[in-house]
Amino acid sequence: MEKKKVVEKKYLLIFILLTSLFALWGFANDITNPMVAAFQTVMEISAAKASLVQFAFYGGYFTMAIPAALFIRKYSYKSGIILGLGLYAFGAFMFIPAAIYQQFSFFCISLYILTFGLAFLETTANPFVLSLGSKETSTRRLNFAQAFNPMGSLMGMSVASLIVLPNLISDQRDAAGKVIFPMLSEAEKAGIRLHDLAVIRDPYVAIGLVVLLVLTTFVFIKVPKTDYSENTHTNNAKTTLRNLWHNPSYREGVAAQMFYIAAQIMVWTFIIQYADNLGINKAKAQMYNIVAMVFFLCGRFLATALMKYVNTRKLLALFAVGAGICTIGAICVVGMAGLYSLVGISIFMSLMFPTIYGIALEHVDNQDASLGAAFLVMAIVGGAVMPPLQGMIIDQRVILGHPAVNVSYVLPLVCFCVVFTYAVRQLRRERKPLSE
Repeated sequence: MEKKKVVEKKYLLIFILLTSLFALWGFANDITNPMVAAFQTVMEISAAKASLVQFAFYGGYFTMAIPAALFIRKYSYKSGIILGLGLYAFGAFMFIPAAIYQQFSFFCISLYILTFGLAFLETTANPFVLSLGSKETSTRRLNFAQAFNPMGSLMGMSVASLIVLPNLISDQRDAAGKVIFPMLSEAEKAGIRLHDLAVIRDPYVAIGLVVLLVLTTFVFIKVPKTDYSENTHTNNAKTTLRNLWHNPSYREGVAAQMFYIAAQIMVWTFIIQYADNLGINKAKAQMYNIVAMVFFLCGRFLATALMKYVNTRKLLALFAVGAGICTIGAICVVGMAGLYSLVGISIFMSLMFPTIYGIALEHVDNQDASLGAAFLVMAIVGGAVMPPLQGMIIDQRVILGHPAVNVSYVLPLVCFCVVFTYAVRQLRRERKPLSE
């Protein structure tokens, strides 16, 4: 029997171009995470309000995922990619007037529009990658493509760590390690705020230019036809919704994905606040975020390799257990060991998104795939809902004598329990179908 290739030669070019999209939205995701802490200081707002950056960012996914799927069903995947890249660039360029007007809400609106574009890209690229070859290798193929997402994330984190955070005057500290900015006069604050918001603005403008270049490439490239990319949808939206609802693996997969994304965003967004509680400044704290992303990237390639030998559902369950153990360490241990445990969670999160995605869509008919992908993208709303709640916990400073930032990681722990439950249920269903 001939061994199925993960990526066939005829699909290699489009696969490479699609993986560039994974890197692009990875950059946007992970240059934005540390901006929560940056806005908290420079705009002098609470952690809960600053985390509205994440609410705007992931709320954009929730808002636009279904419209994106309906657009793709009517037109084509290529059209969806082009429109998505256009919205991405437009949102990035909106950082220019946002920095001029110095309004936190304007930055949130800019990110909201930017993620309209990301919703189009994710709704398109994930199922498109699944379709580029045999169904037997689809989950491995998506895991491989998703490995390029943390490469973009590393670039975003590196820009934040090496260019943005070190140049924020508002984060300068005195000999005791306390931030000086709140003690300055209003006139001094105004000058620093103007400078720091320009520092935050510039990387978004730069990535906007890169996105325009990629958009131009997609305009002129010929996209090969697959069962997904051809406009052969015969099911109407009502029929598709009914099919998806009566598919338990898919239905539970959407819920599991929502909790996973919530955990991922909480783990990475508040590493800086966790380190700050240990007296580490933002620029140095962001280095721990970069280490976490390196672990995440290595975990992606490791998981892709392990899937050749270990059942994907069993691997998902094992990784959920590993993530839970590390999270308990981050909650219970006050000090550098707790921070190391927090960073270590990323190894175990690495396979979760593409694996849940692949399992959920495994038995979804091609005619329902685009709308099915949209609900899995909408599940990213977990990243909008949970971080503000974690921010409110962190704002309490101390809870029952324990640092509130440590206690706040109970929320990701609950999320990993949900992922574990999904993996176990799918493993049982694979061996012996459950009566639903």
